[in-house]
Amino acid sequence: MRLRVGQGYDVHRLVVGRRLVLGGVEIPFEKGLEGHSDADVLTHAVMDALLGAAGMGDLGECFPDNQPQYKNISSLRLLWKVGQYLSKAGWYVENVDSTVVAQAPRLQVLRKEMEGNISTTLGIPASMVNVKFTTEEGMGFTGTGEGIAAHAVCLIREKGRYNENL
Repeated sequence: MRLRVGQGYDVHRLVVGRRLVLGGVEIPFEKGLEGHSDADVLTHAVMDALLGAAGMGDLGECFPDNQPQYKNISSLRLLWKVGQYLSKAGWYVENVDSTVVAQAPRLQVLRKEMEGNISTTLGIPASMVNVKFTTEEGMGFTGTGEGIAAHAVCLIREKGRYNENL
């Protein structure tokens, strides 16, 4: 059976005047993430992990930030496209594990909703997606509240190698 592992990382600056979206969940907060799309760092890290595992480059190659059709687009919509790219190339997503690094806001109560958004968008069981949260104890750009970062890893396998309905 062919398996591949992918790793993704993303970071965006927190700014006034933008909405905060993580894992497809809009979060009430005084600042949002700056970016061309909705700047959802969690979903971006997941996409980069998936693209990397499949050897399909990265988020910037697939959805360039100089293209107007991606301005303010939902990152879940882009994640769906990434899932389609993988499927067409013969890959199935086995699991995704991720960590959001933010001093504030507190996000733990939104975990299941974020996991559900990612799993539904990819068409995999919710039990195959894990989202964790941590702070950097006041250190670095995430610790001082300048930005939010996310890390993700995933495992994909070649389709048809065993029962996909497990």
